[in-house]
Amino acid sequence: MGWLDKKKPTPIKVGINGFGRIGRMVFQAICDQGLLGGLIDVVAVVDMTTDADYFAYQMKYDSVHGKFKHKVATAKSDPKLAEADTLIVNGHKILCVAATRNPEDLPWAKHGVEYVVESTGLFTESEKAKGHIKAGCKKVVISAPAKGEVKTIVMGVNNSEYDSKTHNIVSNASCTTNCLAPVVHAILKEGIGIEKGLMTTIHAYTATQKTVDGPSKKDWRGGRAAAVNIIPSSTGAAKAVGEVLPSTKGKLTGMAFRVPGADVSVVDLTFVAARDTSIQEIDGAIKKASKSYLRGILGVTEEELVSTDFVHDARSSIYDSLATNQNNLPGEKRLFKVVSWYDNEWGYSNRVVDLLRFMASKA
Repeated sequence: MGWLDKKKPTPIKVGINGFGRIGRMVFQAICDQGLLGGLIDVVAVVDMTTDADYFAYQMKYDSVHGKFKHKVATAKSDPKLAEADTLIVNGHKILCVAATRNPEDLPWAKHGVEYVVESTGLFTESEKAKGHIKAGCKKVVISAPAKGEVKTIVMGVNNSEYDSKTHNIVSNASCTTNCLAPVVHAILKEGIGIEKGLMTTIHAYTATQKTVDGPSKKDWRGGRAAAVNIIPSSTGAAKAVGEVLPSTKGKLTGMAFRVPGADVSVVDLTFVAARDTSIQEIDGAIKKASKSYLRGILGVTEEELVSTDFVHDARSSIYDSLATNQNNLPGEKRLFKVVSWYDNEWGYSNRVVDLLRFMASKA
């Protein structure tokens, strides 16, 4: 990601609305990238509670990603601290703010917050997300697919389209789109092209699913117990690639299977190439991209790895070179399958941070 080397963004004041899985992972990525208190000043985090001790506990211990690598203190653990609603991470103060049904009521202006990471999953529509702007911030990054007048950005693919003057609310798309889009981008950019394709993501279960069978009005199968079922589900990730790569609009669609895994997912893309090609050419194109214009975003594995081997991998997409396949009759060279892994929590959260840094560099 050469833009990081060319220009360092000035420090920005950030608020995180929603301190669940992605909110905490984004915060941890900020810390792990060495940005906290420097290039990024996290002023406040928002959730249902303002209990700093509980926030500290959630950060320090994680069932998937292990122990937090940074020093955390609260008034309870450090008698010198007076504020019960304040976290101290690596010596940096972060205010714990109570959640609200209306983002317009959040104290962004009071605390000088410029950028908000909207990670509640509740305010993904442009009109709702505008509440953060009305509350005093300048930019909003939605950590989910968004609806309305929202620019969707996938780092490494279409971030050059970001306009700091007009794009005040942007979406970081979904974790699956962040995995699929770089692979598709490489296939297009290297001249192979895609005539049409079907994507399946075999996806780890998420917080929206049930631990035991329960009611689900929208998706009956989605109400079944997550840890003991393979659950077919819908996803707009493939179609969303058309938003960031317009030449693929209408050419890709797909579905998801939620499986009994706590983290790491995999994309299976079966496509008809726009011209005759080969496994070797497709493999070479993706490897070339991983070493150049998609370095740090698109990776490659040539080992016989499984899902847990990609836990805490910060890349958006890791192409499985050994899994590339084809089904072509004699004289045909256009039907292929490619597979790419992704840590749907950690890789995605690192792209949210990269997007923040990129936006700041253009301010």
